[in-house]
Amino acid sequence: MAAARRGRSSASGVVLLSCLVVALLTESFPAAEAAGTTYYVGDAGGWGRNLDWWLAGKTFYAGDVLVFKYNREYHDVAVVGGKGYRRCKVPRSTVVLRSGYDQVTLRRGNNYFICGMPAHCDAGMKLAVKAF
Repeated sequence: MAAARRGRSSASGVVLLSCLVVALLTESFPAAEAAGTTYYVGDAGGWGRNLDWWLAGKTFYAGDVLVFKYNREYHDVAVVGGKGYRRCKVPRSTVVLRSGYDQVTLRRGNNYFICGMPAHCDAGMKLAVKAF
């Protein structure tokens, strides 16, 4: 009878320990908070020039997703650093998206995007987003 009690006790301990591990992992990595908000850049007008109006009143967080919709025959989206943004230059190692429906997950800090087509960035087709 003592052996039967030990077996039951061990099984209960394993179940309790498993529940504790799951609870701790859920606290450390909450799935609901990992998914960010999705924003369509420029709303119905899509990726274009002079989007300061679109940024107004929005607060972005790391993990939020920006969706760039545009005509891929005429535009693209280059993910650049601050220097590329200020100079409207696409460095050689830059990721350039060209699908016409690109999704970019924001990282914490400053995120910069420009259209890499000649003269488009200089005409105002660029976006700087700070994510908290």
